[in-house]
Amino acid sequence: MKKKILSIAVITLITFGKLTAQNYMVLDAAKAVDTINKNIYGHFAEHLGHCIYGGFYVGDDNKKIPNKNGIRLDVIEALKKLKVPVLRWPGGCFADTYHWKDGIGPKAQRPSMLNIWWGNVKEDNSFGTNEFLNMCEVLGAEPYLSGNVGSGTPQELADWVKYTTHPANSSPMPELRAKYGRPNPWKVKFWGMGNEAWGCGGNMTAEHYADVYRQYATFMTDWNNSDGIYRIASGASDDDYHWTEVLMKQLPPKMFNALGLHHYSVIDWNKKGSSDSFSETEYFTTMQRALLMEELVTKHSAIMDKYDPQKTKALAVDEWGGWYDVVQGTNEGFLFQQNTMRDAMIAGATLNIFNNHCDRVKMANLAQIINVLQAVILTNEEKMVLTPTYHVMEMYNVHQDALMLPLSLTSNDYVLGDKKLPAVSASASKDKNGVAHLSLVNIDASKEQKITVQLGELKVTTVKGRILRSAQLQDHNTFEKPDAVKPAAFDNAVLKGQELTVTLPPFSVVVLELK
Repeated sequence: MKKKILSIAVITLITFGKLTAQNYMVLDAAKAVDTINKNIYGHFAEHLGHCIYGGFYVGDDNKKIPNKNGIRLDVIEALKKLKVPVLRWPGGCFADTYHWKDGIGPKAQRPSMLNIWWGNVKEDNSFGTNEFLNMCEVLGAEPYLSGNVGSGTPQELADWVKYTTHPANSSPMPELRAKYGRPNPWKVKFWGMGNEAWGCGGNMTAEHYADVYRQYATFMTDWNNSDGIYRIASGASDDDYHWTEVLMKQLPPKMFNALGLHHYSVIDWNKKGSSDSFSETEYFTTMQRALLMEELVTKHSAIMDKYDPQKTKALAVDEWGGWYDVVQGTNEGFLFQQNTMRDAMIAGATLNIFNNHCDRVKMANLAQIINVLQAVILTNEEKMVLTPTYHVMEMYNVHQDALMLPLSLTSNDYVLGDKKLPAVSASASKDKNGVAHLSLVNIDASKEQKITVQLGELKVTTVKGRILRSAQLQDHNTFEKPDAVKPAAFDNAVLKGQELTVTLPPFSVVVLELK
């Protein structure tokens, strides 16, 4: 039977006198062993632009926008539907200039600071540790705190751990916490040890950062880590494989749980291009950068495998997404950009990569959650809009904590001039109720893609689905037309026995439910 499947996979079809490779997929449910960690669908919130102020937080005395303790309720409701599992805060570059004690206590007494990284604007620290952790509880998301390693001290980080996690009346930090209205600790498992230590977090070498990391990790809790803290080391940028090699070699295994990785889909760092007015060539280049994630994850994982063959350490891609020039007329330092169907393609294809590498990738954090870079929500005073990226992540949340179904995919090429990319991206999973889900992305900007799926051991009797598509790649939602791009029912999937045929429109995202 296997030989038959393999022979079908290389069949070519003659269509209108031209040889066209057939999109073909084989699911192998019998080999499923790895679970897609829900934290792959994590997010990132930095004190940058209007992500916090004007995004999440509108102030305690705001009478215009419905809120509770300054947190706007429509944002919380929308993010609950997204099932946000983990939220990284307060940065980003901001994290390594942030001193957490400035953001606790009576707000009128909190010192202000200049946000030198993002726009040189005043940061009044009215949104701090208590506000963030209380918000995470309401949201149902686990907090991921980025500690200040760049300009802070080991004592400062150790005190933050005590303030947030230690039992009441156990030491001065929990007593301070109780003084400011929180007698019992929060649940804070995830801790980042600095951010981009190779860049804005200190311009360190990998060798130097490894030593700094060991120092901070030693003092942030007891030697045996009885608190069970999940420590995430500041990882590599893009293809800096030396950084990963050094950390895997020099960090004691008991001192860390994961390595970070940052990768953005950028056309050119010197000229990023418009977020909503772009050519197909620019789109193609963006998708090249997005699909590079497959190579990066594979190669960084291979290095980790040398030192950790049992895969006890995770790869955390805690910053990813599309990055363009800011919307004209907005503050350059606020990184506000529009979110189009191009971003839906980035999101769908990238999440498929993470799903398929869930044996090593255990967390990822889209940059960023509101009003910054590839945001899932945009706000303007009382108005709020959900972006195409939001809809993709909502469609894909069926994969959270589901069993990843291995697949082999033979894809047509998406050709532009003398360059080509695989046209189809996919991942699949089966949830705890035995329902399978297949997510498919047609990256091709102009051609529909028909794909045949061999279901193998997966017994399926009914298929239904949802699709995100639009007329133009540049289409997006606005405050005037918030539903211009939204999911719709999809019925262009035909099931015959153990074979499923799906026709994907150009630049579309489809998620199928297979029962």
